[in-house]
Amino acid sequence: MKKILVLAVCAIAYFQVSAVGVHRLSDQLKDAESKALITPGLEKMSAENFANLTPEKYQELTGKKLGFFKKMQLKAAQKALKKQARAGGGEISKGLYIVLAILGLAWIGMGVMDDWSGDTWIINLVLTVLFWLPGFIHALIVMKKYY
Repeated sequence: MKKILVLAVCAIAYFQVSAVGVHRLSDQLKDAESKALITPGLEKMSAENFANLTPEKYQELTGKKLGFFKKMQLKAAQKALKKQARAGGGEISKGLYIVLAILGLAWIGMGVMDDWSGDTWIINLVLTVLFWLPGFIHALIVMKKYY
């Protein structure tokens, strides 16, 4: 029964990760103020290039000079985009992450979110094997890194 449950959770996580597609830059920015910075010329820009965009480069590309508040909006949008990119290649919902943590399988969620490259999932696996509660607490502490 436990194997079936683990396979079902892994299948759900896989389908959620595979459902995430490549979006335009304006789709990746969530708030309306950040989307207002994207002009038609910048819409085709990759997220990585937008994250490295300076106000001077913005002025070169668009011909518009950014004021103080627009610069702050640009920095906030870049920070949000970098935080979203830091979450890794895969994304799972917060609810699924919490369910995995309760079941003692948070290390799977961490591995998917970090694209199996970090060491947080290994630490969580060891803590969960030692006893469930330390792994659960670690999963909740690390959750703020992803969400």
